[in-house]
Amino acid sequence: QLQLVESGGGLVQAGGSLRVSCAASGHTFSSFAMGWFRQAPGKEREFVAAISWSGATAFYADSVKGRFTISRDNANNLVYLQMNSLKPEDTAKYYCAAHSTAWGSRLSAEYNYWGQGTQVTVSS
Repeated sequence: QLQLVESGGGLVQAGGSLRVSCAASGHTFSSFAMGWFRQAPGKEREFVAAISWSGATAFYADSVKGRFTISRDNANNLVYLQMNSLKPEDTAKYYCAAHSTAWGSRLSAEYNYWGQGTQVTVSS
C-alpha cells in the first residue's frame, strides 16, 4: 500500500502562484510514476501532469503546459505541482496519484493509489 497526502491548496488571485505537495508513505515511492489530476464541481476528473519514477520525464495537459511544473523528491517521498499564472478555470480539487510503472499515464483509471485531494480556488 502507498498512502498519499496532499497539502498546500488555498485561495489565490488570478495571475498568482501556488505550490501543492503530495507526501507518500508505506511503499517504495521511487518505483512509482506520479501524476496530478483535478476535478471541478460537476466535471469529470482530468489529467494535469505526470512525472516518471526518476523525475527525468514529465508531461502535461495542454491547458496547463507552460504554466505548471511537476517535480519530485525521491529522497523525501514528495511530489510537487508548481502552478503559475493561475486562472479561474484552474479552480478544482487537486489529487496526486501513483502509477505502478516507470512512466505514468494520462488515464486516471491506470493509477493505483490516490490521495484525498487539496482544494485550489482561483479568484478573478
